[in-house]
Amino acid sequence: MPKVKITEKLLEQTRCPAGKRSTNLIDTEVHGLVAEIRSNGTGTFYLRYTDSRDKRRHYRLGRVGGLTLADARKGAQKVNGQIARGEDPREEKAEHRATPTVSQFVYRSFLPYLLSYKRDRVSDESLLRNHILPAIGDLYMDEVRRQHLVDLFTQHQIDHKPGSTNRVIVLVRHMFNTAIKWEVPGVTKNPSKDIPKIADEGQRQRFLSVEEAQRLMRAVEESDSKMLKYIVAMLLLTGARRNEVLYAKWEDFDFSSRQWLLPKNKSARTRYIPLSDAAIRLLETVPRVDDCPYAFPNPDTGKPYMQLFNSWDTARRRAGLEDLRIHDLRHSFASFLVNSGRSLYEVQNLLGHARPVTTQRYAHLSQETLHEATGSVGASLEKAFTQPVIEAA
Repeated sequence: MPKVKITEKLLEQTRCPAGKRSTNLIDTEVHGLVAEIRSNGTGTFYLRYTDSRDKRRHYRLGRVGGLTLADARKGAQKVNGQIARGEDPREEKAEHRATPTVSQFVYRSFLPYLLSYKRDRVSDESLLRNHILPAIGDLYMDEVRRQHLVDLFTQHQIDHKPGSTNRVIVLVRHMFNTAIKWEVPGVTKNPSKDIPKIADEGQRQRFLSVEEAQRLMRAVEESDSKMLKYIVAMLLLTGARRNEVLYAKWEDFDFSSRQWLLPKNKSARTRYIPLSDAAIRLLETVPRVDDCPYAFPNPDTGKPYMQLFNSWDTARRRAGLEDLRIHDLRHSFASFLVNSGRSLYEVQNLLGHARPVTTQRYAHLSQETLHEATGSVGASLEKAFTQPVIEAA
């Protein structure tokens, strides 16, 4: 059919010739714009173009009647601009159709990925199922905006402590960063970027003194839990995370090289923990459970402990350390390192921190260490003084 200047009146008057399924009106005003009129009286606006492989393509703009002629021309001009820039609008539409909802991405890809390497998987699964997906699960990944997440985090903060909300923020950020890394269709940016974590003014750092550590070890020696004293000692001697100790296997310990292999840690990276003489001696005294690969299992099940709180709570109260958490043993290991003069770089590597900023929390010295430091300076300078710095008036 020859080209014509399409008008609204022409669209209303055009009928499909008898015996044909459709007829096309090719617009002279906008290159490639076609109005297809079908035998049943309906019609569709298309843009005809040739792709980079010289193939003729049709890009659907919208239904005649549902889309005005003026809007069809604007849409056609926009797509023509994309084509001129070397973009293929069909690929963009295909990507748009392939973009998953947040729930689809979580259950098909992200959650199985978390479960493949995270030992403490229950917490993340619970945060996703109970807090994140109810808020944004029905949105497509490319529909999630910064405001959606601000609303989610604000609502969560109403009934939860800042530390708990910060875990939600970190998990959402990890989810979108993973989607970008995997090139999930439609995901080109992280909407959680630059949303700060909640300031936790009540957060406290708990570090054991040497005397407190000795009291704790005496208390766990008296525990009814046969493995608690070994688990607590291993945490204090290595700075490892709780689940890293609970899931440790004998095959992971290389006594000849004095190293403990952690195949996959919290950051999904393999790392090694050097074993001190004390750690080696501890491992040599740990009772082995027959046919059990784990180093610190529940003797009754031969599997890692699901929870230690009851026996831990009894022991810490017996030691007069009611406020001490198991994770504070990791903090204490770092504290002992810093107070013995080890650098933050060494602490970072021993704890397996991915970012130096995480280690900065341990950039402190005990008052005893500070007094020793200033005392050494005073002793050195005092020898150089030939007369009192301040003479009596």
